[in-house]
Amino acid sequence: MALPRIATPSYKIELPSTEKEIEIRPFVVKEEKLLVLAMESQDNNEITHAIKNVLQACILTPGVNVETLPTFDIEYLFLMTRGKSVGEEIEVNVIAPDDEITEVPVKISIYDIKVHKQDDHNPEVILDDKLRMRMKYPSLSQFIDNNFIAEDTSNVEKTFGVIASCIDTIYNEEDAWAASDYTDKELTEFIEQLSSTQFKQIEKFFETMPKLSHEVKFKNPKTKKVNKVVLEGLNSFFS
Repeated sequence: MALPRIATPSYKIELPSTEKEIEIRPFVVKEEKLLVLAMESQDNNEITHAIKNVLQACILTPGVNVETLPTFDIEYLFLMTRGKSVGEEIEVNVIAPDDEITEVPVKISIYDIKVHKQDDHNPEVILDDKLRMRMKYPSLSQFIDNNFIAEDTSNVEKTFGVIASCIDTIYNEEDAWAASDYTDKELTEFIEQLSSTQFKQIEKFFETMPKLSHEVKFKNPKTKKVNKVVLEGLNSFFS
């Protein structure tokens, strides 16, 4: 006689980018094991493949493709599916700002962690009086790099590569140039010819992108002072 099947619960969450409600299920043990093995490998392709397949399997609503979701949607989706799997309260270790030494464990409900959007965020970058650039959000692969691969901050080429991959369209009143029609090298060369002022407009797009964020308040057990710390990005909630 076959062993019984265990029913997996499902939950409804709202995607931050569209405010559309979708149905998800938690990771199962087999999937958690797959993720752990992939992350231990530190191989970008393995990690990307594992996270894509696991997240896609956990999305029960038809027509939702994890590869096309904005980065902040993927972060929120990962947080919620993992939270539903291992517990709806997570514990993070935070350094108290008042002495910059004491590490304090803080418990946070995953329901308190939200994607925050800044009012001045704009995917349309103004280059000059005529030329504009429409940006798109980083890919699933970039989400992996930011959260699960040791980052090489000195790699300027990689930074330019990320920017180039996030260009959707360059346009003016008469013409439009779709980034998909050009090579990474051509797009990088276009970026390199920009002035510092124009480049700062692109940087602002990334700096103001919607992101997971939550403010925690806690007492430093050594100084007895109450501290406030804003945690941002998925990595902050798995320290």
